[in-house]
Amino acid sequence: MELFVERLLAGLTNGSVYALLALALVVVYRATGTLNFAQGELALFTTFVAWWLTTLDAPVWVAIVAALIVGFVLGAAIERLLIRPVQRKNDMAVLIVALGLFTGLNSLAGLLWGSETKIMPSPFPNGLDDYVSVFGARLYGDALGVWAALIVLLGLMTLLFRRTRIGLHMRAVAANPESAALAGVRTGRILMVGWGLSGAIGALAGVLVTPLAPEQLGLTTMFHIFIAASAAALFGGLDSLPGAVVGGLTIGVLEALLSGYVSFIGGELQQTSALLIIVAILFIRPNGLFGSKRTVRV
Repeated sequence: MELFVERLLAGLTNGSVYALLALALVVVYRATGTLNFAQGELALFTTFVAWWLTTLDAPVWVAIVAALIVGFVLGAAIERLLIRPVQRKNDMAVLIVALGLFTGLNSLAGLLWGSETKIMPSPFPNGLDDYVSVFGARLYGDALGVWAALIVLLGLMTLLFRRTRIGLHMRAVAANPESAALAGVRTGRILMVGWGLSGAIGALAGVLVTPLAPEQLGLTTMFHIFIAASAAALFGGLDSLPGAVVGGLTIGVLEALLSGYVSFIGGELQQTSALLIIVAILFIRPNGLFGSKRTVRV
């Protein structure tokens, strides 16, 4: 029983990590209708910024706030300077730009801070004695912190899209930018805000999950997380905030249980097996568990 609980808690913690980045993907999709393939590397770059500030003796929470600001500014600038000009000409060009950003941000981080592994301090208690016991299994403070951050972020994003004017405008622009513009919505500003929020959420995900990563902060830290987060967003529905959380937790738990109880699964097969199950479900529900179907009138 204790071993099962340990694996379950580990899966939920990893799933919370995936869900945080999946929320960033969903936010930019709901605001702009675009899937940001550079989201993982944007999160990695801002995490390096936070780490660099801690080396200058900045308190970790100050470094995190600065990373959020940098993430917002970078996200907004990317939309305004790179995405918007090419999106007007060719939607496929957006994918090419995003892939270019993927490699460019990774290379820039390596150029500025080197390829050596860095230690990113956790904003939460993470000592050997900082844990609570759950049916004999240990749940450490940094894992609890990630859980709490996920819950708070989901609540804030839900309020943003359902209760605020800017959230309503984001949904309108994603659904039909031409109609939104005719209704008086400043679509350009909304697109910038959507990408900026996505960048800030990605920064939060990066600085919170890096202390939990086995390899800590390196140039490949976010790659596996981004792949799992993308699958989580697709599984839950690209326009569903709760779906991103459910998808992330599902993938995390599947990975933990499959690697723990299926003897020939481990390493690379651990993630592959979970994603194959997700693909099978998407054959049944192409829009994801909670995604809405788009209706096209002719």
